[in-house]
Amino acid sequence: MTSPAARSASSRTVPVRPNTAFRQLRGRLSPGEFAAAVRRAAREIGEQVSCDARYVGRVESGEIRCPNYAYERVFRHMFPGLTLPDMGFTPRETVRGRGARTAAVSAAPLATDPDHRDTRIQICEESDVLRRAFITGGPAAALGLAGLWPGDPFGPDGPYGSAAVPAVPGPRTPIGGRAGATEATAVEEAVRRIRLLDDRHGADGLYPRATQPLRAAYELLDSGVQRRAVYDRLQAGAGELAISVGWLAHDSGRFDDARSHYAEALSTARVCGDAALEAHAFCNTAFLARDAGRPREAVRAAQAAQQAAKQLHSPRLRSLLALREAGGRAGLGDRTGCEQALARAERLFAAGPGERDPEWMTFYGEAELAGLEAQCWSALGETGRAAEHARRAVALQDPHFTRNIALFTAELAGNLAAGGAPEEAAAAGIRALALLEQVRSARIRAMLDSTARKLRPYRSCRPVPEFLEQHAASAGRQPA
Repeated sequence: MTSPAARSASSRTVPVRPNTAFRQLRGRLSPGEFAAAVRRAAREIGEQVSCDARYVGRVESGEIRCPNYAYERVFRHMFPGLTLPDMGFTPRETVRGRGARTAAVSAAPLATDPDHRDTRIQICEESDVLRRAFITGGPAAALGLAGLWPGDPFGPDGPYGSAAVPAVPGPRTPIGGRAGATEATAVEEAVRRIRLLDDRHGADGLYPRATQPLRAAYELLDSGVQRRAVYDRLQAGAGELAISVGWLAHDSGRFDDARSHYAEALSTARVCGDAALEAHAFCNTAFLARDAGRPREAVRAAQAAQQAAKQLHSPRLRSLLALREAGGRAGLGDRTGCEQALARAERLFAAGPGERDPEWMTFYGEAELAGLEAQCWSALGETGRAAEHARRAVALQDPHFTRNIALFTAELAGNLAAGGAPEEAAAAGIRALALLEQVRSARIRAMLDSTARKLRPYRSCRPVPEFLEQHAASAGRQPA
């Protein structure tokens, strides 16, 4: 047991005060109900936290002075506009500095002390150093996660920096020569990191680096896995990683690469009999086929996805897949079929989210529904209806999804330009160009290129010249 003197020293180093501000934020929800709300909010932004009533109690008692970065992102998502101090937490800089870490570690009791094991756990939970150690060492390093750490994406060490892409390392041989739960966790973490970075910054700078963990993941599968549960996790993780990397290729205009990655994911799904992975692979294949000008293939892939999804009991997933079919039918000029698929998508969406919804679907909310409907109406030549839905998509989009805000704003600009509203189109185009300072997406860039071509005859209308000049400057050329 720890001596009373040691406990007194520890309490003097890190005083514990109840967090009354956070308790007020919980309102009338029980700790368990609030913990469930935290987990739901985490899924909405692609995070994963193991929040339960005990964690909520530790926060409210003041035991957790400052949440780790994952919890901070979730709390900021739940309570927009509030800072950590607003929520009753100690400012991060006062607990993250070298002195704070040194004092906390020196004052912490040994983990073998049953009365203070939770205190040791708290120090680990609070330490961004340990979180980075997971990302930069061991199996995670073998998967290339160190290059995907979301610090400064455009800095010299960031995924969009000027530093050369590091050589692709093979996975480290696990203890005993076989992959285990640690390697499966590293693959799953790679998927989450890639999705979060893509949501915020787009695909162009990420794709070259994301292929590295994908190769490593499949090599881990080839290394052999003893436990079936771990093997299933690795299979599913590798398949989801293939889809994520395929999406990065898709969004950056590398359609052949994207097709290959989606096919790899589909093959993995068929081998392991994973209906959820199969539905996801077909979903993205349908989207790719539509963008590549193969609408008939898009319809077939969307229908195959819907068949695979029947056993998954997720109305939201079926809603998205109906939208994929609608996009293909719009490309075929099948207005009746498109409207029927759109109506089905809206009806299924209205059923609300469910516990069986796949983790990767956190992006699919009202904004995405409106944005995809805008794309369908645009393909059918209904520019007015398309602009209406695109405007709604921009207004509803969660600020976390920077790439999607840029996408929907570019869609709005294109629809307004096609509909004969050059002033509004140019204003939307300027907003989209501003967002491209944070986002790199060849798909969005191509949309703005098309808008610029449509607006050139309207140079006399303000702010068209401003948009054309900014567009040309952002592309590294002079106005034509």
